[in-house]
Amino acid sequence: MSIPPFVLASASPARRRLLQSVGIEPIVRPSDFDESQIQLSEPAQLVKTLAQYKAQTVAPQFESGLIMGCDSVLSVNNQIHGKPADPSEAIARWRIMQDSFGDLYTGHALIDLKQNRTLVKSQVTRVYFAPMSDKAIKAYVATGEPLKCAGAFALEGFGSLFVEKIEGCHSNVIGLSLPLLRQMLAELGYDVTDFWQ
Repeated sequence: MSIPPFVLASASPARRRLLQSVGIEPIVRPSDFDESQIQLSEPAQLVKTLAQYKAQTVAPQFESGLIMGCDSVLSVNNQIHGKPADPSEAIARWRIMQDSFGDLYTGHALIDLKQNRTLVKSQVTRVYFAPMSDKAIKAYVATGEPLKCAGAFALEGFGSLFVEKIEGCHSNVIGLSLPLLRQMLAELGYDVTDFWQ
C-alpha cells in the first residue's frame, strides 16, 4: 500500500513536534473549528467528538491523505477544563489543581481518504500535581505557557516542574498519544515505520 500524506488538523506546535520526534513530517492544516458549538459533559465523548469535527473540517481540502484531528481537556473534580480564557482563570484553576490530580483526555480522529474509513478513539492519562505556593502559581501563569494549553499546563515546558507523576501515556498529556496513533495506523493497514522520512 502506498503511503499517503499525513495531515495534522491542528495548530498545536506540541503535536507537530511529537509527530516529528517519531519521524512523521505532517502537513499542518489547522481546522479553526468553533469548539463552542459542542457541549458535552462527558470528557471522553467531548474530545472524541471535537477531534472528529476537526478532522472532517480539513478533509475536503485533500484528495488523498490521512487526516488527524485531536482535542484535549483536563478533568479535575468532574469539571472539564480546556484552555483558560485569561491569567486570572489560569491562577484560579491552579489553586484547585495544586496538590491534587486530574485526568487528561485526548481525542484522536484519523480519516483515511483513500479507504474512506474513519477511526475515533480517546486516551486518558492521570496527572498528579505538586503542592504549590501562590507565588509559584502566579509566576508560572506569568510565563504565558498555561494560557496556550488544555488544563493550563504544558508537560514539555515549565509545567513539568509542577507535575509529580503521571499514570498512563506520557505523550497523550502533550496532546497526541503516540502508542494509540501506532495502533490506529495498524488498524487501517499501515506500519508506522513506513512514515519515517
